[in-house]
Formats: sequence, C-alpha cells, structure tokens
Amino acid sequence: MSELSSIKVKRRLVEIIRARLEVEIVVGLQGPRSVGKSTLLRQIATEAGVDVIDLDDPVMRDAVAADPGIFVRGVSPVCIDEYQHVPIILDAIKAELNKEQRPGRFIITGSTRHEALPLAAQALTGRLHMLNVRPLSQGEIEGVEEDFVECCLVNPGALVVSAPSSTTREEYIDRIVAGGFPMALQRPVGASRNRWFDDYVGQTIERDLLELSQVRQRAKLPLLLSRLAGQTGQLLNVSNAARGVDLEQKTADNYTKLLEAVFLIQRLPAWGTTLRSRAGSAPKIHIVDSGVAARLLRLSAARLSTLQAAALTEFGHLLETFVVGEILKQVSWSDNVAGYGHWRTHDGDEVDLILERDDGCVVAFEVKSGSRISGNDLGGLRKLRAALGDKFVGGIVLNTGERSYTQDDRIHVLPIDRLWTPSSALL
Repeated sequence: MSELSSIKVKRRLVEIIRARLEVEIVVGLQGPRSVGKSTLLRQIATEAGVDVIDLDDPVMRDAVAADPGIFVRGVSPVCIDEYQHVPIILDAIKAELNKEQRPGRFIITGSTRHEALPLAAQALTGRLHMLNVRPLSQGEIEGVEEDFVECCLVNPGALVVSAPSSTTREEYIDRIVAGGFPMALQRPVGASRNRWFDDYVGQTIERDLLELSQVRQRAKLPLLLSRLAGQTGQLLNVSNAARGVDLEQKTADNYTKLLEAVFLIQRLPAWGTTLRSRAGSAPKIHIVDSGVAARLLRLSAARLSTLQAAALTEFGHLLETFVVGEILKQVSWSDNVAGYGHWRTHDGDEVDLILERDDGCVVAFEVKSGSRISGNDLGGLRKLRAALGDKFVGGIVLNTGERSYTQDDRIHVLPIDRLWTPSSALL
C-alpha cells in the first residue's frame, strides 16, 4: 500500500464538480471533516481566480454573521467553506438568486448533513445540488483511476480474468486500519496515527456535533459511538448500544442521529422493490471510515492478524465496512446509480450491498473474509436472483482469495483488490 506524502492526490470529484458547475446553480460538497472538501474548494477557487470565504475562521465567521449579504455578491463562483457555522448565509444566497439565477453561482462546503440543519435545509430547495465527499479511495491513494462500479453496472462478468491477485490478507488488514483520511495517511503507523484518529473523533464531537445541538449528557457521546462501532457492518441496534452506556432509548436515538449528522456513522438503508419492503427491515450501520472504526475498537493490524475467533469476527465486520465504503466512493462519482442499500429476507438470507440502476436493474455484492467460497455463501445472491429474474444484472462475491471465476449463473467471485484495479490492467 502506498503511503501519502506531500504529493498531491488527484481527486476524482474535481472533474465532476467542474461539470456540475456548468449546469447547477449551487453546488454543495458535504462530508466528514478532514476529508478534503476545503482542498477541492480551493482548487476550484484558484482556477476561477476567486477567494474562499472560510467560515472556520472565527473572524470571518463573525463578519459574515453580521452582514452575510455583502459576501454573496462576488464574482462567480462564490466559494464558501463550512457554511454550517453561519447557516443564515443560505438565506443571503437565496436572496441573491432571486435577483439572478444562472449555473455556477455558488459552491458551498459543509461538515454537517444539510438536512440536519432544519432552517438551512429549506433555504435552497430546488437550487442546491449536493455531492458527497468521502475519504480517499484506494485508487486515489494508489494513483489509479478505478472503474469497478461502472463495469459492474454494465457487465460484471467481464471482470472475471485469469490473472491472479497478489494482495495478501495482511495487506488488506493494513488498508483497513489505515482508512482513507489524508491527514491520517500522512502519519506513520502507530502512536502518531492513533493520536490523529482520537483527536479527529473528539474534535468532531466537540466542534461540530455540539454546535449542531445541545447535549445534556455529552460524556456519553464517545461511549455510544464506540458501542455503535462494535456494530459496524451489522444491523443497527440502538437499544443494545443504549443499554451498554446507560442511556434512555429516546436519548440514544437522538444521539445516534447527531453522530450520523456529523458523518461519524452512516446508515445503509434496507433495499426493496417497494416502500413497504424497505420499511420492514432495519438499516445496517457502518462507521464512516474503516480506519476510524478500527481505532474506536482498539483493533491494530497485529490484533486483526491473529487467528483467534474474536479477531476473525472483527476482521469480517471491518472488511465489510471497508469494501462497502470503497464501492460507495465510486458510486459518488457515478451518474448511473439510482439507489443502494442492503437486502435481507424474513428467513435471514441477506446481501451486503445492492446498487440499483435507473431502469430498476441491480448489481449485488457479498463480502467474505475467507479465501474460499462455498455454495452456502451464495444463498442470499441466489434468492435475490430468483426474485428479480432479468433485472438481476449480476452478483459479485468479493473475498480475500487470489482467483476470479464465475461460480453460478450471473454470480461471480472476485478478489477484493479488483475494486481498485483498473479493467485495463486486467487485460
């Protein structure tokens, strides 16, 4: 695995932002702190020859709060960083757009989910196009351009090739515990990187979450987050987490929503062909970054490498969070995914991740921590295939093995590193 240095990482979102500014009035970038939103914004601002209004700066924040109108009248695109600190600036943007609407007027970034800002969320209805910015993908870290998701949406069987993978289980573990935050990857493995993860979680809670809402039992927030981290890659069970930290159910529900609002956790909704089927199943929970998850659980690469039963179980959950995260990073660059979620039947058959195209056809993914796949591992994919018929484009089992092959009708087994191996490199 390549370690980040001072070399600038090429982000896939740059070209997408440029393209969206050609047609969208306001482009928003939302995602976790320290994920690279400000860097993306400054790159676009530099290209356009404009300044960035940085609302992380207390002086600038006070000035904008006092008179937001004068800050939204500049040369397009007006670039505003961390707008959630002064949400009334969205009202000023709205007023400015009432005078003139044209593409590329504004770019805003935020480290809080837009919909979690009740008043702000309504200000730019119909005028705001939001893009999700996630941690660096493995391809961005390696300096290659991934096309895994796009290939899967068209013809997943084309990814089955004779060339074996050379990635070892230990290398997968290293990637999991490293995660994708640029500043974490710049730190050496060990105490320095661990401090960064600890500071990141603590500062996100203290700076962003507590700014968003008053919390009476603030000391319980890190404890609840750790309990939820123990559920990563599994069905969300707030009740169990609440009992573990001695919180009332309603309070724990509210705190969980706040942790989601500042991008520390994410819910993977249930997928189904009807609203009823989607409502009938609990979401899965994933910590926003596998490196953060591993640190919250105090799981080092050395601990995950042991063959103890507990370590093997934790590795499986973290691996699923890692793989789902990598796929969703590629989804954030795609115009061809209409929705996604996990699938689970009343009989307990499940599929870890489903991507749905605009035409209703789906590609499904199962993540397995072992290097060998048995027929029993395909139960969920087979059930889904039978339920969907021709709308089932293909199912992919991603595992730690070396070989790729077709196991069954439209069901293929691939090494996990196919996620970041360009299809051109497989020829």
